[in-house]
Amino acid sequence: MPAIAYVGDSTTPSRNAQVTAQTQDVQVPVFLSGRVVMDDGTAPGTSIAIQRVCGGSPGTVAWTDGKGSFSFQWGQPSAIVPDASEGVRGDSGGIGANSLRGCELMANAPGFLSLRLDLSSHRAGDSPNLGTIILHRIAGVEGTSVSATALNAPREAKKAWEKGVAYLRKSKAADAEKELEKAVGIYPKYANAWLDLGRARMQRRAEGPAREAFLNAIGADGKLVDPYVELGELAARGRQWPDAAFYLDRALQLDPVDYPRLWFEDAVADYHVRQFDRAERNAREALKLPPAIRDPRADAILGLILKNKP
Repeated sequence: MPAIAYVGDSTTPSRNAQVTAQTQDVQVPVFLSGRVVMDDGTAPGTSIAIQRVCGGSPGTVAWTDGKGSFSFQWGQPSAIVPDASEGVRGDSGGIGANSLRGCELMANAPGFLSLRLDLSSHRAGDSPNLGTIILHRIAGVEGTSVSATALNAPREAKKAWEKGVAYLRKSKAADAEKELEKAVGIYPKYANAWLDLGRARMQRRAEGPAREAFLNAIGADGKLVDPYVELGELAARGRQWPDAAFYLDRALQLDPVDYPRLWFEDAVADYHVRQFDRAERNAREALKLPPAIRDPRADAILGLILKNKP
């Protein structure tokens, strides 16, 4: 007959130890804030993703407002939607206040190199203000994620854009669309607002109006990369391969650094329009990527390209 363990006074030390251990695990919340500026000291004029990097893939923890400011609580589960290039969910993954060692904070703005803030020495009692993250233009990258038109937008247009983006982050597409339409109505050359308007319409599955907004973004600023990416991926989903190849090719011409997933996607589009030399080059670039972000189908598309190439 198995022994029966009775609960009595003899268990008190272990219970106390358990309570003590649980108490020690409670961590004081760490609030962090800061600002992002361009290398000339001006605010970006558009929303920039703030990412934490803790020895692995980056994760988005906050977005800047129209003045470049950001704030968030470290370790708190986030409703932030991760960027498509992120390999993990875009939050702090439950990282606690005592887990800042080995972590950095950076701004993710395609076309720009971000100064990184080392968080290893930051403690719960320290000032939440981390200071300034500076963005430097990457040499040789023609495209940008920050349109000059955003810097020239009138105040009322910027306010409407900020409200629209806030709704967009909460997946309130109808409210976002209303505010962003107001922004571009005030300032028709507002390229970033047209881009976000297209994204709001995509959330509503209104592909035709979304496509129109993305084209207007390009019309306002032909160096803004994301509208080409959106149009290319939209065309690829609809198997409209000539359009997909055109827009994805252009996106990679403008910025061959910050959109690694496009190497595979453009290889597929170029294969379907029988641009085999370009498709082969893109597939080989896709295969050079680290395994964590490499599309597992890159080998297969390269094989198809080589098989069909004259």
